[in-house]
Amino acid sequence: MFILAPEQTMAAQDDEVPLNAIRAFVTVAREGSVTRAATTLGTTQSSVSRYLSVLRDYLGADLMERRGRRSDLTEFGRLFANAVSEPLETVSFTAKRMRRRAGAGVNRIVVRTSLSTFAFSLLIPNLQAFSSEAGGVIVDIVSSLAPPTSSDHFDILITRDLSVVEPADSWEIYNEELVCVGPPNLVTGRELSIVRSTPILNITSRPDILPTWLRAMNLSSNDIRAGARYDHNYLALPAVMTGKCLLVAPEIIVSDLVRGGALQIIPGSRAPSGMQYRAYAVDRSAHPEIARSFCRWLARLCKKTALAQAA
Repeated sequence: MFILAPEQTMAAQDDEVPLNAIRAFVTVAREGSVTRAATTLGTTQSSVSRYLSVLRDYLGADLMERRGRRSDLTEFGRLFANAVSEPLETVSFTAKRMRRRAGAGVNRIVVRTSLSTFAFSLLIPNLQAFSSEAGGVIVDIVSSLAPPTSSDHFDILITRDLSVVEPADSWEIYNEELVCVGPPNLVTGRELSIVRSTPILNITSRPDILPTWLRAMNLSSNDIRAGARYDHNYLALPAVMTGKCLLVAPEIIVSDLVRGGALQIIPGSRAPSGMQYRAYAVDRSAHPEIARSFCRWLARLCKKTALAQAA
């Protein structure tokens, strides 16, 4: 929300640039109307109009002109808006990036991820180990498929297909390998040819997985039986453990289930997907050292898991 100064302080002086008035004007220029600008700034139309008046008096030139029932920028207004919009955005972005939030002393970080099944199967079960290693750090986990912005509140992003648009340190944590798995009572002693007669579940949030794996196996969609659809791998895992079906999934998310005997990898079904998991520790974190320590720990965890898979 845009917090306006008291009206008695609004008078512009020659030696004091009216920054609040400039921000209000830039918002009007971007939104195309005083009404929409007031909504964006969280204030009233009359307050925005007063700020425009303050800026006009300071600059000594009209910024807006009436055209019937509309108000358009004057040529001077367009020149001024073009000149100050980008620097104002840079100031806002830098302030948000470097902001240290209230409660920075609390031993707590927020991890955001677009990899919900990875978080469910590998990250969350191992968080207590990191917390103990880091002196009792509390780790909040949030998931989102939306691209992150500089105003979102998180310390770390774990992702396969998103990127951050702000300064951050990054770690490569896993090169994705795909495997085809099924329940032991279905696949024990069977070869890769089982995929031609047994339904393979379809994960709609990862439409790339099955075609990529089929190409690696020199198969086509006509060579397999399509099974039921599930939004995410974590929804499909119970189905493949208890049903008469198969699942092609990243090996890292099924590795514990394979080691525990709940699932079994079909021989010869391993293939790289070409996707890479990355962790980003953003500079604006209130706990940058803890965030970087978490990313280093996660990279070690993924490496340990990958080595166990290869053994």
